[in-house]
Amino acid sequence: MANGTRPDTPVDTDVAVVGGGPVGMLLARELALHGIRTTVLEKLPAPTGESKAGTLHARSGQTLNRRGLLEAVQPGRPAPRAVGGPVPFHFAGMFDLDLAAVVDEGPVIIGSPQAWAQEVFGDDAQRLGATVRRDSEVVGLGEEPDHVRLTVRSGNGDARTLTARWVVGADGARSAVRRLSGIPFTGTPAGVGALIGEVRLLDPRTAPQGWQRNSRGWTLVWLNPFGHSRVCTYDFRGPHADRQAPVGLEEFRAEVERIAGRPVPMESPSWLTRFSDAALQAERYRSGRVLLAGDAAHVHFPAGGQGVNLGLQDAVNLGWKLAAEVRGWAPPELLDTYHDERHPVAAAVLDNVRAQVALMDPSPRMDALRDLFAELMRMDEVNTRLSGMISGTDVAYDLGSVSGALAGRFAPDLSLKSGAGATSLAELLHSARPLLLLLAENPALAEVVRPWADRVDAVTATADQGLGADALLIRPDGYVAWSARGTDGDTESLRRALTRWFGAPAAEVS
Repeated sequence: MANGTRPDTPVDTDVAVVGGGPVGMLLARELALHGIRTTVLEKLPAPTGESKAGTLHARSGQTLNRRGLLEAVQPGRPAPRAVGGPVPFHFAGMFDLDLAAVVDEGPVIIGSPQAWAQEVFGDDAQRLGATVRRDSEVVGLGEEPDHVRLTVRSGNGDARTLTARWVVGADGARSAVRRLSGIPFTGTPAGVGALIGEVRLLDPRTAPQGWQRNSRGWTLVWLNPFGHSRVCTYDFRGPHADRQAPVGLEEFRAEVERIAGRPVPMESPSWLTRFSDAALQAERYRSGRVLLAGDAAHVHFPAGGQGVNLGLQDAVNLGWKLAAEVRGWAPPELLDTYHDERHPVAAAVLDNVRAQVALMDPSPRMDALRDLFAELMRMDEVNTRLSGMISGTDVAYDLGSVSGALAGRFAPDLSLKSGAGATSLAELLHSARPLLLLLAENPALAEVVRPWADRVDAVTATADQGLGADALLIRPDGYVAWSARGTDGDTESLRRALTRWFGAPAAEVS
């Protein structure tokens, strides 16, 4: 609870994170960085190794760089940091975007299979002190004034109770936490039936290559001539009658061949599943002591690979705020800013995905519209708008003009020189602590932040580039909370910003 008031009821853990996917594991790591007792409850007894998502966009890469995780999440050779020539990407299956045009800090796109990133985050969370309990399905939830009771069932039917100060549902689109909490999940229903899986193609040369659209639908093939290829189909005739029904090889092959219009021999599926274009969002991301993140809070058609990126950024936005609440120094409204900031971001993504699905309609009547849209995408202003959406680089939070010109924007990774030597802004945020960065000596501002030294780092350094500000107060998620020219008149506005985001000074916390 805020203001240092700690409840007396003993609990098993401070935070229970339900769901051990990449979002849940990253959130657990964020909390563990702050020394919060964190328990991850994952229904599956072991990781499946499946990676339905594998693309991280620029803002996710920049965020992970601020935790020292950027290289770790890439199983192969790391993507180049330098932003060079164009990086083509698609909108509605039209590869006319250049994402590099909106990225100042690379890499532009990162190959990071979901299963790999999940393991990286999970291993690091446990190294930092988090506990991961597998074969643990949450089947009951009851909220008390100062804690939450979870009923947890294992695969053999045994049930136990776990108590936590806070619970975060990161347990996917069919979130048990969301359902048990009674949080409405609303939006637009499915209109498309899609299949995806990994199979061995017996004649790779004759298989449909890349993204293919015709009047019967779409086939997407990521070809691996030496092993399993990823294959996907989009059927715009309507959604699956039973979204949960297992997918067999015969159904999968028949659908690929129906759309392709020719035989596509295949065998040995490693996994097959179905999905739809339902676009749904939790009406609120917090209900009492229960919060939602990732697909538990928002689901949509996987156009542009935006889903996992949304979830990872949810985790980093929420982690430090929830840790502050547990620690007792959070200002009263801090935790509610998680919903206020992240809900509109996800709503905008759902809308851009709905637009993409509409443009992907395989009917020939859409051909002229797609041709026109592709032409528009090659205009700089349109490219900037759409590429900013897809990459996440257009995300900025409205913190009010009184917080300075840079407030709400993502702080760039400056190269810095301080009394301790060369460093960078990203490196200074590895510990997930707030940062007051003074780009010129300013004893008055340094004195203002001193009472917050238990939770805010202060660094005076010179930068390799100008920002139009001499002082930045940066939140642990990398977004600027306050900026100023650094004059003596800025001391009071800094004090207000510190109090707004990081609570009362230590002497006032009891």
